[in-house]
Amino acid sequence: MSTATVSISNLGKTAIHSLSRIGDAWIFLFRILVESVKTPYEFNLFLKQMYSIGAQSILVVALVGGFTGAVLAVQGEYTLSQFGAEAFTGSAIALSLIRELGPVLTALMVNGRAGSAMTAELGIMKISEQIDALRAMGVNPIHHLMVPRLLAGTLSLPLLNGIFVCIGIAGGYIVSIHTLGLSAGTFMSVMMQAVEPIDVISGFIKATFFGFCIAWISCYRGWTCQFGAVGVNRATTSSVVTSSVTILILDYFLTSILTKLFMN
Repeated sequence: MSTATVSISNLGKTAIHSLSRIGDAWIFLFRILVESVKTPYEFNLFLKQMYSIGAQSILVVALVGGFTGAVLAVQGEYTLSQFGAEAFTGSAIALSLIRELGPVLTALMVNGRAGSAMTAELGIMKISEQIDALRAMGVNPIHHLMVPRLLAGTLSLPLLNGIFVCIGIAGGYIVSIHTLGLSAGTFMSVMMQAVEPIDVISGFIKATFFGFCIAWISCYRGWTCQFGAVGVNRATTSSVVTSSVTILILDYFLTSILTKLFMN
């Protein structure tokens, strides 16, 4: 068998395996959605996941948001001053954070902190046979483990995005006024005129989709984790990389769709 034939064969196997994994992930999501409408509702587990994914991510989200706003202020003022338009620094900061940087950076931070932890936790539960123990006790692991995580991830991201944007604007305001010497009144008035409700809504829509994808991918990677420490390591790494790439790709398509629908 020639080298070219072997290469084509390996490429075909890789493609079939990838398509199989994608199909399996969609089936897994369908099972979660079906279980999410069944009773009893695991409200206590949902609150626990909201705390783990949302509340424990506030510090890192706030820290990144504040310095992102500060950097935008410095770069925005420098760029706009070249055209004598430094008065529009406030609107540039607010729109950048609300439309793009807020949802994307919030999702990436939560993915790195909570998404990886979610995958590792579920992976360890699988290799230690805790999931099998739930089945033995008559508990559906999809309903008990995955549904609360998917709902918590979907709802936490918009809330964290709001915190990121608010602190980012505050950081940009402080740097603009106290370091760059811009007028506080001009900063706020221009920003209020530029930002419209649809900008805020589009940012929250993006954050909701990102949170859903992070929870879905993290749960799936933990659910399909291979046995052993190496399996958990690979599942966690794959989860973070896949979720990060998905966020960036999804951001492009959501931006295109939302721009055509609401901002023309």
